[in-house]
Amino acid sequence: MTRTEHFQALGALLRRAETCSRVAVWAGGALTLASVLLISFEVLARKLFGFTTGGADELSSYAFAISTSWALAFATLQRANVRVDVLYQYLPVRLSALVDWIALVALGVFMVVLTRYAFDVVEASWVQKSAANTPLATPLWIPQALWLVGLAWMCITVALMLVRASAALVTGDVELVKAICGVRSTKEEAEEEAAAGERMVKGDAA
Repeated sequence: MTRTEHFQALGALLRRAETCSRVAVWAGGALTLASVLLISFEVLARKLFGFTTGGADELSSYAFAISTSWALAFATLQRANVRVDVLYQYLPVRLSALVDWIALVALGVFMVVLTRYAFDVVEASWVQKSAANTPLATPLWIPQALWLVGLAWMCITVALMLVRASAALVTGDVELVKAICGVRSTKEEAEEEAAAGERMVKGDAA
């Protein structure tokens, strides 16, 4: 394969990762919505009918942890993660692209370390057959494993982003580096808000 074909293949992998991450976000959102409905039912049932289903708080805490980890990859692909850019905005373009790459490397290292220890937690729960100290007595490895899946997918996604950004940095494609891992500009945020507003207007018109 030529260098161009390699770059195209990397781009295609990154687009597929974004599609999978978008599905994960929707699934995490569905979990969060389900936990909200369960808690609402729990509150109403306790208030109006004097009974409780039990476990709503426990299940909602699992849903929150799982949905958060599943959303990490998509947030990173959309460059929605928080970055301190007080000095960044004054840097030369090439230097800021290098800073973006270093930031992505640091994020990747952090995620690998976090995922490694998360795996240890899941493994310990599995080996020790740990269960929640609640009426449901949930085997802890189940929600922990689902939480771990989100962290592992984040690691894979960051690795793909890093490979593509590294290739772009080596070839001098600064704009692509920024598009992959740079801080979102005010203009980009304004354009996204405008597009969202346009979609809302079209939806209301329909």
